[in-house]
Amino acid sequence: MTKTVFSNFNLFDGTGDSNDKNAWFAVDDETGKLLDRGTGTAPNGDSNVDLKSKYVMPGLFNVHCHIMSHPDTADGGANESETEAAVFSVQSLRTLLKSGVTFVRECGTTYDLDIKLKKMMDKGTLKHVPSLLPSGMAFSMTGGHGDGYHFSYIVDSPDEMRKAVRTGLKKGAKVIKMMATGGVMTPNDFMDDPQLSTEEMRAGVVEAHHKGLKAAAHAEGNPGIQNALDAGMDSIEHGFYVNEQEAEQMVKQHTYLTPTLIAELAIPKYGKKFLPDWEIKKAEDALDDTYRNFKMAYQKGVKFTLGTDAGTPFNGFDATPTELELMTKIGMSPAEVYRCSSINSADLCGVSDQRGTLEVGKYADFLVLDKDPLADVRNVSQKDKQVYLNGKREF
Repeated sequence: MTKTVFSNFNLFDGTGDSNDKNAWFAVDDETGKLLDRGTGTAPNGDSNVDLKSKYVMPGLFNVHCHIMSHPDTADGGANESETEAAVFSVQSLRTLLKSGVTFVRECGTTYDLDIKLKKMMDKGTLKHVPSLLPSGMAFSMTGGHGDGYHFSYIVDSPDEMRKAVRTGLKKGAKVIKMMATGGVMTPNDFMDDPQLSTEEMRAGVVEAHHKGLKAAAHAEGNPGIQNALDAGMDSIEHGFYVNEQEAEQMVKQHTYLTPTLIAELAIPKYGKKFLPDWEIKKAEDALDDTYRNFKMAYQKGVKFTLGTDAGTPFNGFDATPTELELMTKIGMSPAEVYRCSSINSADLCGVSDQRGTLEVGKYADFLVLDKDPLADVRNVSQKDKQVYLNGKREF
């Protein structure tokens, strides 16, 4: 076994509220895991890296991405062939990595591309991309949000959901994404339109849980958020109109909330000359309510994760650090925002024993920054930050 020792840096390990000064840690070069860590004089390794008093923090999670979607085209690349979408997806993953994201959870992908790419990663034929938790295609009702473009299984009963989820699991899905409400990007529906029923979603949740996996619901308004919670969802995605009753139920059920604030903000901010008026209005109308509702939910103890809905209009794959800044407007300190990634997102993805925090025995996925991330979340947006996967520098 050989090891690399990193030394002379300020460490935020993703668990507390402060930095360890003059820190060091040792990484097993073969496994990419942390062997030991401390402060003060570092031991010698087979290789030694002096980080020159910079700041180290865990790599970011992004638990809501659509890696095949083009944020800069009117149709999102929906009419692309599988080959075109696959090439773009790899480019998206590498952009995410350069931005500081070392773990991605997909939430709906055309052609099951993420499942196929994950198999390539496991074989070692696709490298230099973040770790990936694939969802495959999402699950939608006929005419609902996500119906079309090789994006969803179309289900209209609990039995159809059960069979479709079993099919997705057979293909290799590791998270099940269901559509509980209408959405911003779909014509002829609204955030408060309920879509998949509680009974339909419950069938999917049961199948996911049988495999020890999690289920996520696209749920923007009501009664769809309530339906998703009653179905037993592990995470509510977006959740813009969450109310007090639902927030209390989320705390009781240990349900996570992925706010995707950048996705909601980007459409009215950048899309007025490019997108339909109905799409602009839906996003714009929700913004003020969103912050008020999320502040309430956070005060009640709802646990938030970090996700951006990357790939939606004007919402690129480099925007995860911007989401951190928006989350401080909910009332979180920088350390609390980072724990949404390092602890909550890792738990939601089922990898908290391996990734998320920089503790001994976990993979050495980390960022090296010029300025203190605990002083200002905007410091994570540094363009030329160093990004490490498994102890190896990628950028």
